[in-house]
Amino acid sequence: MESPTLSDPTITTRRAYVELFLISFVALFLELACIRWFGATVAFLTFFTNLVLMACFLGLSVGLLAASSPRDYSRLTLPVGLVAALLAQWLLSAHRTGSGIMVEVGGRGSPQQIYFGTEYLARDPFAWVIPIEVLAGGFFVLIAIMFIGIGQVMGRRFNAIPQRVAAYSTDIAGSLVGIAGFALASRFETTPLLWFAVASGVFIALLCKRSILQIGSLIGLLYIAAISAFGPGNEARTFWSPYYKVEYSSDARLIETNNIGHQQMVDVETTGRAYWLPHLLNRAGGGDAFKDVLIIGAGSGNDVASALQFGAEQIDAVEIDPTLQRLGQQHHPNRPYQDPRVTVHLTDGRGFLRTTDKKYDLIIYALVDSLVLHSGYSSLRLESFLFTDQAMRDIQARLKPGGVFAAYNYYRQGWVVGRIDLMIDAAFGAPPVVFSLPPQDEIRPDASQSNHITFLMAGNGTTPAIEQARERFANDQVLDTSLDPETGVADGVFAPRTRAPNDALRPASVITEGISRVPTDSWPFLYLKDPSIPNLNLRGMAIVGILSIALLLGFAPIKRGRPDIQMFFLGAGFMLLETKGVVHMALLFGSTWAVNSIVFGAILVMVLLANLWVIRMKPTRQWPFYVALVLALLANVVVPLETYLALPDVLRVVVSCTVVFLPVFFAGIIFASAFRDRARPDLALGANVAGVVVGGLSENLSLALGFNNLIWVAVGFYVLSALFARVRLTPLPS
Repeated sequence: MESPTLSDPTITTRRAYVELFLISFVALFLELACIRWFGATVAFLTFFTNLVLMACFLGLSVGLLAASSPRDYSRLTLPVGLVAALLAQWLLSAHRTGSGIMVEVGGRGSPQQIYFGTEYLARDPFAWVIPIEVLAGGFFVLIAIMFIGIGQVMGRRFNAIPQRVAAYSTDIAGSLVGIAGFALASRFETTPLLWFAVASGVFIALLCKRSILQIGSLIGLLYIAAISAFGPGNEARTFWSPYYKVEYSSDARLIETNNIGHQQMVDVETTGRAYWLPHLLNRAGGGDAFKDVLIIGAGSGNDVASALQFGAEQIDAVEIDPTLQRLGQQHHPNRPYQDPRVTVHLTDGRGFLRTTDKKYDLIIYALVDSLVLHSGYSSLRLESFLFTDQAMRDIQARLKPGGVFAAYNYYRQGWVVGRIDLMIDAAFGAPPVVFSLPPQDEIRPDASQSNHITFLMAGNGTTPAIEQARERFANDQVLDTSLDPETGVADGVFAPRTRAPNDALRPASVITEGISRVPTDSWPFLYLKDPSIPNLNLRGMAIVGILSIALLLGFAPIKRGRPDIQMFFLGAGFMLLETKGVVHMALLFGSTWAVNSIVFGAILVMVLLANLWVIRMKPTRQWPFYVALVLALLANVVVPLETYLALPDVLRVVVSCTVVFLPVFFAGIIFASAFRDRARPDLALGANVAGVVVGGLSENLSLALGFNNLIWVAVGFYVLSALFARVRLTPLPS
């Protein structure tokens, strides 16, 4: 028996509303679950911005277009989902065991963009090499096919409801509940077992016929999810924070995030000499102990423990991930988070800098590389807004006179170190003192820094320790950090280079020639060498485009209806509005998962309000709303993102939300009024979702243009939509 089609009289209107709400819930909840799970299991997929998201949208689009097809594609959802999950789990297992498989990512030596995790890839010449493009293409197809059945069920329920705007409102309401549901799942750090049990359970309940294959696939999918949730039975414990899959090995006190080594808790009183460096330099220069300390990226607590060891009186420890901080609180050998001098702030570092009025003697960027994208909607990383020209000025403003800023990490490429050097120089009025471990005399833009940890330290104004360090180093002295044999503690003194131990530290000279662009709040891409779209991204865009066409031709009955060009460009523009909203709010209120959920929810609420406007006001002309939409978008272009940061708190919230969400409201009115009068809602919505895929691909242009200029692309999409729209609409009879 096939699933009901357009002409099936057994679907009552009431039942269609209920099932449309439920399938819309499944679509959003499962989409967010797939973005989280596949990104955490196969980290290479995050190298292609929006890949999983676009696969979900494409599948929904093809399914909507195939709503009138006699074939039942819903029977493929669970079996294909199981195949995708098995492939992901197999690749993870192969990565862990080093079983002769190598994922080839081009340009590792001198990359256009740094892809975190590639330094851990196997380089066995006898390994079976899988190009990353093949891997990405395979998962794109599997995930898209998984969502085709969901889209087909959605399209058939749309076709069974005569009131188009009411149906669309039901779809939005279900989507809102899906977002809220996954937000709650993230808040309580639930596991993939719950995610996939909820989504697949609701989906299979909606099917008219359940085969043995589907039920078996459901069981298999939940088994894979259980393995992900609780680990494969090794020594490590597995947690799912709102950002990462976190694995903790108690023997080594090692924390992995998304299968990449991230942090290790150490006893800083005996083995944490690298964490002492800012304090030792300060001591050697005759400075008093840092009293008020801010640590951004406090993680499991090594830097906190070091600051306590050197006499800090009050420490604000900022960490975005609650799981990492909790592991440090429970397991760190020095117990830094139990000290009453420490106050924990579970929030975004840039957001904390902008909202605190306190000033500090020392601010530390402690290994702030997130290894994860901010969301599935953009190229932002969690730490992107910490490394911009404006962020360095925020740091300088929060330091006391004579205070010190220190940043350290394995920055991987010399041009990354050079950029940070230039930003610090511009914000503080002098270049930082730079150390490299192991020592090197100079850091050139084209030199790999993968095996070097680099420390950059700058003083706010006349900082005695920094000024004396410059003078001593200019006189061929070095910083002696060797341990006192009696106390076991390093005193930190300057010594002549000829009489100092071999492991004494000397500064490195940072060569910044040829580095012409530093990150800004509009172009926050520290790890992208030049303002351009990297070759890997271009190949990814081509793969998505080709495979999308192939899936459309293979599954959707294209010949049964004309392409809805207006709805297509409305979808493309709307995707960029979502991207703009995510980026804008991440800058203003922090790059946290909660902000993401609030933004997506607020956008859907604005769409619901637009639907209510269309239902009540019954507009017959679209051009006034196109004009209002374009004017609202141009306001986003004219006013730079950083302008909103200078506004008072309440006014900043009101103005920024108006700027972000008003275009969404006008776009929603245009869509709802057009959708209301479409004879084939499945084809109209399918074209709209296909446009979303194009908008997702267009997000890559932000790498070259910056996020502020990306709005011009959205304006172009909406202008094209207007050109293909009828100026005056005649509503269909009820």
